[in-house]
Amino acid sequence: MSWIDAQSLLTRVGESKTRGHRFKKRLPGVKVKYLFLMWLGILLGSWVLYMHYSSYSELCRGHICQMIICDRYKKGIISGSACKDLCEENKLQFQQCLSSSPVNQVYGGVWRGKEVIIKCGVEDAFKTDLNLESLPRRDLVLFDKPTRGTSMEEFKEMLLTFLKASLGDQQSLGNLVTRIISMADINQDKKVSLAEAKSIWALLQLNEFLLIVSLHEKEHTARLLGFCGDLYITEKVPYHSLHSVKMPPFLKAVLPSMVVRSLNRWFAPAWSKRAEITIGLLEFVEEIFHGTYGSFYICDADLGNIGHNEKYDFKMVNLRKVVTEMTLKDFYKGRHCEHNADCTHGKDCMATCDKLAKQCNTELIQPNLAKICGLLQEYLLYGAPTDFRDELQKHLQTCMKLNGLASQMEVHHSLLLNNIKTILWKKISHTKYS
Repeated sequence: MSWIDAQSLLTRVGESKTRGHRFKKRLPGVKVKYLFLMWLGILLGSWVLYMHYSSYSELCRGHICQMIICDRYKKGIISGSACKDLCEENKLQFQQCLSSSPVNQVYGGVWRGKEVIIKCGVEDAFKTDLNLESLPRRDLVLFDKPTRGTSMEEFKEMLLTFLKASLGDQQSLGNLVTRIISMADINQDKKVSLAEAKSIWALLQLNEFLLIVSLHEKEHTARLLGFCGDLYITEKVPYHSLHSVKMPPFLKAVLPSMVVRSLNRWFAPAWSKRAEITIGLLEFVEEIFHGTYGSFYICDADLGNIGHNEKYDFKMVNLRKVVTEMTLKDFYKGRHCEHNADCTHGKDCMATCDKLAKQCNTELIQPNLAKICGLLQEYLLYGAPTDFRDELQKHLQTCMKLNGLASQMEVHHSLLLNNIKTILWKKISHTKYS
């Protein structure tokens, strides 16, 4: 080795040692930085877990729900097609807790080997202690009608009066009364016992149950399978979110919006399948616009309330935020307001404010279709065929501008809805997307 090569080697060794000394000097700072980030991550994760599980005891009280229902059943206060399986034979079992509110208990469960959704309508029970001696006081209110001695004709008249007040004076309400009586008659003996009548009456006070019964002829709502008192069971919709994956609220709260958006896109079905689901959703909007039993309004247009089955048939998962026209009229009647925002029912049902009279009007600013088109902007345009995207976007934007004035509703609503359905059908029926 030459003298020059040796000198070059010594120089490189010296530089290496110098870099090593510099790295060692920086190492404590690097360690502190990563230790801080690790500590911050553990702290944040612990907080999220604490918030999640501390609320679990409030949200998930299926054992209390079952205890209360079965206590009432054994005392002969209530009846139902699912009571024996729930309280005696253990064929109806609570499993996964899906509750988002302490007063709306929702569970995934199994009934006779089939996956179902169990919804417990007992609300006041979760605001008090677990003392069963206090239940009779609540039962006096919850199961107060009909009273002993009520005849079948009187009960039918009660039902008809209630349905007129809830759904409006529709000509077809007589058929609905007949269906409700048939549902209440558990043993099909052509008679309705007092416990059967009290149970079906209590269930009808629950908005979602009333809508399930009213929309039973439609294929876009979950089928009612049975009930016990004011607990009811529906079929399980496999995909209870349009994105196929529904993130827990606590996780969605801490993730950046861009991450949530990317995950939604990642797990969403193929575009052609999303188009199929959308057509079903539009058919549902058409059905409730002027339905057999009146008009209904979606007051929480959220993708989390909308799902589909394995065949990509649309299913409305949560009907709690869908209200009847009569409910809205009662809500707005004589309601004081300063601004339009004061005339809001739920999240998305907003009426105009008469600033001279300082009272809410009854006409909504946005109809169902405009709200749904707003949801479909992101869901349907992502991944849409390039030769079709601009046309679809134009229709959706026109749809979103539709207002709730009576002069526009009849013609524009039907025209826009059918246009969007038609172009989607054409695209998925006559191309590679079929």
